[in-house]
Amino acid sequence: MRADRLYAYGAATGLLGDLLLGDPRRGHPVAAFGRAAGAVERVLWRDHRGWGALHAVVCAGGVVALGAVAEKAVRRSPAASVALVSAAAWTVVGGSSLVREARAIGRALEAGDVEAARERLPHLCGRDPQALDADGIARAVVESVAENTSDAVVGALVWGAVGGVPGLLGFRAVNTLDAMVGHRSPRYLRYGWAAARLDDVAGWPGARLTALLAAAAGDDPRGAVQAWRADAGRHPSPNAGPVEASFAGALGVRLGGTLSYAGRVEHRPVLNGTAGRPVVARDIERAARLSRRVGLLALGVTVATRVLATRVVAKNQPKGRTS
Repeated sequence: MRADRLYAYGAATGLLGDLLLGDPRRGHPVAAFGRAAGAVERVLWRDHRGWGALHAVVCAGGVVALGAVAEKAVRRSPAASVALVSAAAWTVVGGSSLVREARAIGRALEAGDVEAARERLPHLCGRDPQALDADGIARAVVESVAENTSDAVVGALVWGAVGGVPGLLGFRAVNTLDAMVGHRSPRYLRYGWAAARLDDVAGWPGARLTALLAAAAGDDPRGAVQAWRADAGRHPSPNAGPVEASFAGALGVRLGGTLSYAGRVEHRPVLNGTAGRPVVARDIERAARLSRRVGLLALGVTVATRVLATRVVAKNQPKGRTS
């Protein structure tokens, strides 16, 4: 059986596993990677970009190499190859956990229990929940759903289509490293620079595909494209900007504005400010449904692209001479 079909079956099964089962409650491989990366950091940490770059190479490179070895070990067995891709995809895709947490907060807000929503918000994003009212919490959730649809679903599928199991695992490793050391704290301003830049590069194609699919699958495709074109470049993140702007336009809401992270206040540009309305609790469910649609479309697009690319390469390879 062709390798592209094996990948397609495995990726579809892995995404189905995420939809039905979500993340494992205990012993998640990403958590194990985080502990290993933390151990490497304790050995390598210096207030220097070079040491941080070495940390990123050791951790992400090690995961990519492990994926390549595993893929090579099972290449003679179609069943084992499908199972490996499925396990890798299920491990790195986090769409169900994202939607589950968002909906839990949405239910609390719709029931009028703002304190319960505040308690749950740190499960989803790093905002200071005490600084937010009900509508502020709803906006934070919608923004997190938009950004994490790219980071936790589409980006992984894009790199899986490009690089198979090493691509799936490598993208999640890079994304996890950015979450661990890529933020602008005094400890990680230099040490985490390489991880943050690597995450920007790795996330670039997935973010654009997410924005495109959100426009296609949302309630207002034209509004999504207009918000993307007008406002994405004003966002401080090169990848969150297109995604959040497209989601804002697709849902007909305004995102961005003043944010608070652990006492640090940021004033970000408002996305879709002219056409959108303020986010309210019911928009969380709309964002969750849009995220689901985008994830399923991304699976179809990335698998189809991999199959087509494989066929084009095979067709253009020179044929061996016959005697």
